Amino acid sequence: MNRSRRLVGVAARVLLLLALPPAASAQDVAQMRDIVRHYVDDKTFMGSVLVARDGDVLLSEGFGLANLEWKIPNTPATKFRLGSLTKQFTAAAILLLEERGKLSLDDPIKKHIPDAPAAWDSVTIYHVLTHTAGIPNFTSFPEYLTLKLSPSPIEKTVALFKNRPLEFAPGSQMRYSNSGYVLLSYLIERISGRSYAEFVRDNVFRPLGMSDTGYDVNAEVVERRATGYVRSVAGIVNAPYIDMTIPGGAGGLYSTTEDLLRWTRGLFGGKLLTSASLKKMTTPFKDNYALGVLSLQLEGRSAITHSGGIEGFNTILTYYPADKVTIAVLANLNGSPGPIAAQLAALVFGGQLAHGMPLGRAEVQLPPEVLAEYAGVYPLAPNFTLTMAVVDGALISRATGQADVPLYAEAKDKFFARAVDAQIDFVRGADGKVSGLVLRQGQTELRAPRQ
Repeated sequence: MNRSRRLVGVAARVLLLLALPPAASAQDVAQMRDIVRHYVDDKTFMGSVLVARDGDVLLSEGFGLANLEWKIPNTPATKFRLGSLTKQFTAAAILLLEERGKLSLDDPIKKHIPDAPAAWDSVTIYHVLTHTAGIPNFTSFPEYLTLKLSPSPIEKTVALFKNRPLEFAPGSQMRYSNSGYVLLSYLIERISGRSYAEFVRDNVFRPLGMSDTGYDVNAEVVERRATGYVRSVAGIVNAPYIDMTIPGGAGGLYSTTEDLLRWTRGLFGGKLLTSASLKKMTTPFKDNYALGVLSLQLEGRSAITHSGGIEGFNTILTYYPADKVTIAVLANLNGSPGPIAAQLAALVFGGQLAHGMPLGRAEVQLPPEVLAEYAGVYPLAPNFTLTMAVVDGALISRATGQADVPLYAEAKDKFFARAVDAQIDFVRGADGKVSGLVLRQGQTELRAPRQ
């Protein structure tokens, strides 16, 4: 649940071209490895990668280290925190409860949580699943930075946002909210009488043979669990702490690339949900968001996808139903695996790298006086700003409640990040001075004036 990712929502955007070739050649697989190794060599990726088509696993390898202190390598069996990839499992659990007659997606939340505030009277389970409930995102609250350091029972977390005003009328807009998926995991517990961790373990993971997937607990000794890291101006450092009671059904699970392949094969192979429930799960409502996943038409090909981020980890899982292609990229170094997934998809589908996407962006050096022109505060949303500062000759972006993210120039007024998959273009007014910026991440674009 890394805040930088939350700023622009959770979309993992994968561009792909041309038709699926009959088989991936050894050269294709070697190119896949080269793509990933580029990011490893650039110190922007450590993790595990899997590419599979139907019954064939084309690539399943670990890259970099699961633990830097002990030089333990990542492998396909390494367990990574999933961040918001968790949401699709939460959505599937809700659909299972609907199949069993325990709820309806059209039920008002208040039917199952009687003490819900009056503002939620018209909020349905479907609204919450699709991020259209208007419930504010608690991970953007200023107090979140303190909250995340200590255990928080789910009732306490829900109380954080329960009595806050809705941000819009339910169903009228889509705004990504971790609060909603924490609320859904609370709902699962109330209806099933079991903890969220127990319910998904026994009703989702075990039926699909996902023995390396579970709810992460800080105190537990978990075999083959990777350590999370972040990039900083000083280099790679240990990720900040988050108590794993906080993310719940919004981002609390861990898994492996191999188990995620079992998930896509099981989910889309009819081993978990009925065809009617699967259709509900993958049919978008607003802004391409369905239930815990994005459902996109990209270059004429259907893709079901989601990304995730939590302190020290970033993830992406994409499935192409028509071709039964799974691409999973799990990283234990905060950044964005999206470009890796996009380039792997391009190779799998027999095209060139999507839209001429390069393996790496070329950095140019701008003089200090030009960098200084970008310094300032840029409000992206109420209580959420990007602050640009020049530190040790480099431009640094500081988002509310986040760690510093170094920016790199590819031209005057055009910057990119390596720690996340994001680009920032600065806008100048008629007087030639910087007046705002445009933040692009995936297919999302946000504009902010300069204060």
